[in-house]
Amino acid sequence: MTDAQRAKAARLLELHRPGRPLVLVNAWDAASARIVEDSGLPAVATSSAGIAFAYGYPDGQKIPMELMLEAVGRICRAVSVPVTADFEAGYGASSDAVGRAAAGAFAAGAVGLNLEDGTGAPERQLDNPELMCEKIHAIRDAGAAAGVPAVINARTDVYLDQVGPPEGRMEEAIRRGKLYRAAGADCIFVPGVTEKAVIETLVVELSCPVNVLAVAGSLSVAALSEAGVARISLGSGPMRAALTLLQRMIREVSTQGTFRELEGIISHASFNETLRRRLP
Repeated sequence: MTDAQRAKAARLLELHRPGRPLVLVNAWDAASARIVEDSGLPAVATSSAGIAFAYGYPDGQKIPMELMLEAVGRICRAVSVPVTADFEAGYGASSDAVGRAAAGAFAAGAVGLNLEDGTGAPERQLDNPELMCEKIHAIRDAGAAAGVPAVINARTDVYLDQVGPPEGRMEEAIRRGKLYRAAGADCIFVPGVTEKAVIETLVVELSCPVNVLAVAGSLSVAALSEAGVARISLGSGPMRAALTLLQRMIREVSTQGTFRELEGIISHASFNETLRRRLP
C-alpha cells in the first residue's frame, strides 16, 4: 500500500505544472469519483462541503472526522488515480490533533491534503499564520511517518472571506502564502480571486504552484493557463450542480407531470457495469 501511495503522491505533485494546470472536478462519494476517473482526469480531489452535505451536515468542519475519513477511504478505494482530500482546517485546534487526523487520511489512502486557514468565526476570520504553519509541519510529519510524501495544498481565505480592506488583501495573501510555502506546502490555494491581473501577480510573487477556485463566470482554463496557474478546483460546485438537477426534476414532475430532465442521463446498466468492474 505504501509503495502505491508513494507513487501516487509523486504523480500528483508532478501534475502541478504552472501554465499547464491540473483541473480537479471535486468528488463527494465513490460514484462521483468513478465518473471523474472514467472521464480521463488524472486525479481526484474530494469536496469537504460535498461530503458533509451528503452526510447531512453543513460545511465548516461540522461533520465528525470519522465520517469524513470514511468517505475519503471509500473514494480512494473506488479509483486507481491519486486522491487529494479536502481536510478543511485539519479537524483539530492543535497541530498534534491535525497530525493525528492527517495520519487517518493517509491510512485511508489519500496522498494529498488541502488545509485552510479560514475559521468561519466572524470575530477571527483567519487562523494565526504561525498555527497554520505548525499544522503544515504536522501533516508533513504524519506523511513521513506513513511513508507518503504528501502533497500539501495550503489555502488562505483572505479573498474568499474578504478579510480586511480590499487594498490590503493581495499583500496579506502573499505574506501568508510565502509562510505556508516555507513551512512545507507544495501549492498555495487562493480561492475568491477572479481577475487575471490579480492571479498573475500571485503566481509571480509566490513563485510556486498556485491553485484557484473555478466558479460560474470564472476565467477559462486557457486564460488561467496563461496566468500561470498550476491547479484549478471546482470545489463543491459539481455536487451542488447534481442537487440542482434533482431540484429541476422535482419541479418538472410536480408542475408539468413530465420527465424530460431524465433524458440523456447515464444508464443504469452502464454505470452498474462501471462499478462492477472494480469488485474484488
